[in-house]
Amino acid sequence: MKILVVNDDGYFAPGVKHLARVASKFGQVVVVAPDSPRSGQSHAVTLVSPLRLHELGQEGNIRYFSCSGTPADCVKLAIKVVFGGTMPDYIFSGINHGSNTASNVVYSGTVAGLMEAALTDVPAVAFSLMDHSLDADFGPFLPYVEQIMGKCIASGRKDICWSVNCPAVPAEDLKGIKVCRLAKALWDEDAVERQDPAGRKYYWLQGDFIRKDEGRDTDLYYADHAYVTLTPLSFDWTDYRELERIKDLF
Repeated sequence: MKILVVNDDGYFAPGVKHLARVASKFGQVVVVAPDSPRSGQSHAVTLVSPLRLHELGQEGNIRYFSCSGTPADCVKLAIKVVFGGTMPDYIFSGINHGSNTASNVVYSGTVAGLMEAALTDVPAVAFSLMDHSLDADFGPFLPYVEQIMGKCIASGRKDICWSVNCPAVPAEDLKGIKVCRLAKALWDEDAVERQDPAGRKYYWLQGDFIRKDEGRDTDLYYADHAYVTLTPLSFDWTDYRELERIKDLF
């Protein structure tokens, strides 16, 4: 079994190494990860500059590569170059350092790795730990990662596109897994004006994450209550209800 692991935090991030080691229990693993952090770059691809791919070495049945591009670039180069044009059996993205709940999926490079897999009909799961620090404790999450990978593989389905988030709590506090929808939330940001040492203006985006959804069936609700959340996603953004409503207007 051929498994591709990608992320958006970079090949050196602890999360991707944890994910690769869990995935290696199921098959041969190739890690292709950015050579520097690419958080918040969503599904961007590199079109106007060269892409570079470097093999970094091997650890057991895991081969590591760095890529100069985005997470989506990593998937594309992995398939076309590392796998020689053949598809991996599964793609796992993460483990991200930070949440990819609610509207964060729109911006997430980790989720972009998942969606690129869905576009190529490869079953995939994105994993995120809701802790941004590089010394985050992934230990409590790893048994759930293995369980979810195992169920993904055992299902035999090709249409799996799951986003998984784990709250940063001790193992004994985690209550299990909840399958749920994305909450409605958004970033309310300000463009804060500053000056660099040469006196030139620049702007820094900062703000608050605003919840607009008090539902008790969402990823944010269950994460708040110490559950690992699993949300199925789709790259088909068509609003089918609106499609039916406006057919007679044009």
